Amino acid sequence: MASSSVCSLLFHVLLLIQFCSSRDIIDKNLKTNDNNEENHLKFYGKSEADDFEPALKVFFNVNDLYKGKKMPIYFATNDPSTTPRLLTREQADSIPFSSSKLRYLLDFLTLTNDSPQAKAMEQTLKQCELDPTPGETRFCATSLESMLDLTRGVLGMVKLKVLTTKIHNLSDSGYTLLQEYTFLKEPLKIHAPDMVACHTMAYPYAVYYCHAQKGNNRAFEISLGGKNGNRIDAIAVCHMDTSKWDTDHVAFRVLGVQPGSSPVCHFLPADNIMWIPSV
Repeated sequence: MASSSVCSLLFHVLLLIQFCSSRDIIDKNLKTNDNNEENHLKFYGKSEADDFEPALKVFFNVNDLYKGKKMPIYFATNDPSTTPRLLTREQADSIPFSSSKLRYLLDFLTLTNDSPQAKAMEQTLKQCELDPTPGETRFCATSLESMLDLTRGVLGMVKLKVLTTKIHNLSDSGYTLLQEYTFLKEPLKIHAPDMVACHTMAYPYAVYYCHAQKGNNRAFEISLGGKNGNRIDAIAVCHMDTSKWDTDHVAFRVLGVQPGSSPVCHFLPADNIMWIPSV
């Protein structure tokens, strides 16, 4: 019993240390609100697309998919030494993950209700508890095991393939988060009739908000060359039917379109994951 208590105490101490080291990332995620297309990104009160927060420069139109296309794109980067890691299923299951337990979690982490970290945690928990839109499946994964199990629940018991955006020559001093990129090749369409996209959320440890919609989605691999010399192999998704999206979705404001009027495409940040059946 004593050994078990010591292990439990050590785990909680390590979790607290991990949380403290990730506070900058949580604050940053609060401001950019996680660049994912179904996370109800906040509109920052601007009327012109060029005045949007730089982090929103991830959306584009389906007719932009051609070699030679130039556009400003925001690709965030994370320091691996401070990026929260996925817990094991056993660890994750031992920690409450519910809005109803937020007070307990804040007390445990000695956070005040009005702190940026507390607000980020509350926002993430609420997002994870939202009901899915018609035709959508969504879940939040707090461990790799749960992510794989829930993804297979959507895609079936198939061999899975993971797709991510890869940023090359990141160590170059010329890399900037927002810069003009050129499509170096014709975008390569990825055979993915069904897919599950998982986006990082602001939380003391790694939490992924995952969602899937059957059909009406297309995935592409796009080779990009940055104005500052950077190279990115980007994964992009085009949602062909947006008729059921929230009318206040920021993508409509950025692109100047209406729900259902045209497809909405976006790039996947480097720390996001897309699961597809392996063929």
